[in-house]
Amino acid sequence: MFKWLESRVLWGGLLILAGIVFLIQNIIGFPIGGIFWGALMGLGGLIFLGVFLNNRENWWALIPGFALVGIGATILISSVFPRLGDFLSGPLILGGIGVGFFAVYLIERNNWWAIIPGGVMVTLAIVAGLDNLISGAGTGGIFFLGMGLTFAIVALLPTTQGRMKWAWIPAGVLTIMGLVVMAAAENLFNYIWPAGLIALGIFFVYRAVLSR
Repeated sequence: MFKWLESRVLWGGLLILAGIVFLIQNIIGFPIGGIFWGALMGLGGLIFLGVFLNNRENWWALIPGFALVGIGATILISSVFPRLGDFLSGPLILGGIGVGFFAVYLIERNNWWAIIPGGVMVTLAIVAGLDNLISGAGTGGIFFLGMGLTFAIVALLPTTQGRMKWAWIPAGVLTIMGLVVMAAAENLFNYIWPAGLIALGIFFVYRAVLSR
């Protein structure tokens, strides 16, 4: 499948092209080298996606394909707009990997397991994007909420084995942990847990009155 990668002419030509690119960069002072490597990474990603399109049984190629596209986009943006690249590097790379895993599930419903690493990567991408905007505790809460949503998706989406009802347990636990962490980050926990105790007490009194 990848016999063309063994071509000495191919690798020799790439080395010559890389040398010319970096020579031009040193002459004109423009970061053309970053553009070259970004385009090369993106091309590698498109090659992997082409492997999948050529044979849909090669669903594994979606993961490195989207990952390399994300890495290539990050390098390209960082080369032209460094500040924007610093902000988008984490979301693009992690999000690309996550999209690859989600695509694996969409292609083959039997690969329900791919939703979990996909959700983890997309959640980390969101956290990386928000890291400079909100506090660390706040991003920790978002991470747990994202993980809870991931397992909720596992429980809701159809698979060849039926519904994964067991996923509701980690979904509920992680969601509660996320809410607690976010509440603590906003100094709301001191008000939430007494309100929770009151609500729980009202529930028990209601059940007692109803039973009589």
